[in-house]
Amino acid sequence: MNLCVIPARGGSKRIKHKNIKMFNGKPIIAYSIEAALKSKCFSKVIVSTDDNEIAEVAEKFGAYVPFVRPSNLSNDFAGTIPVVKHAINWMEKNNNKFDNVCCLYATAPFIRPDIISKAYEQLLKSKKDYCFSVTSYAFMIQRAIKISQDNKINMFYPEYFNKRSQDLDEAFHDAGQFYWGKPQAFKDELPIFSEVSSPFILPRHLVQDIDTMEDWIRAEIMFKVLLETEEIL
Repeated sequence: MNLCVIPARGGSKRIKHKNIKMFNGKPIIAYSIEAALKSKCFSKVIVSTDDNEIAEVAEKFGAYVPFVRPSNLSNDFAGTIPVVKHAINWMEKNNNKFDNVCCLYATAPFIRPDIISKAYEQLLKSKKDYCFSVTSYAFMIQRAIKISQDNKINMFYPEYFNKRSQDLDEAFHDAGQFYWGKPQAFKDELPIFSEVSSPFILPRHLVQDIDTMEDWIRAEIMFKVLLETEEIL
């Protein structure tokens, strides 16, 4: 038995009520809920929220909202792992045991059922504590520059100035879509970005972090283009 936990607090600051804002015709959280249900990987798909309106939308699209997330886990500083840990502990105290848990973000409209299931298979085969989504940086991070307050430019790594890009190691970052893991790993709060994890690599066209309205607009454009491309294919 597997559990899907979708964290969705109500106090988003930069985009008000981001988790249920309409995205291409439906609340953005609906994409995560529907993908989780269609993946057939879970015996329960729950939403962890402190917000009644989010809870109503989540239940409308088929998720289960078994508790109200406590306030100490609903502020701007609450981390993902403690939120998932709370959900696991609550479910276990109410006679629900799970073999594996997947944290799926509410603002991940590009997530697909087959990606969820393939990542689950990778978790099992890897025998790691976690499997989470990553994607590559579009540019070599070793050649990144910083701009100071007085508008001066410096390289983060000046030793790589004369290195060709093809001679530098490719770098990856968290794609911000999902974190499969063993319940005990979340309960022990093992660090995800470490040797206990297996990376599931996503193409960059299926990844867009959504923190600002600029991100949101870009994501909607990407989504519409993707839909048109899939229709052609």
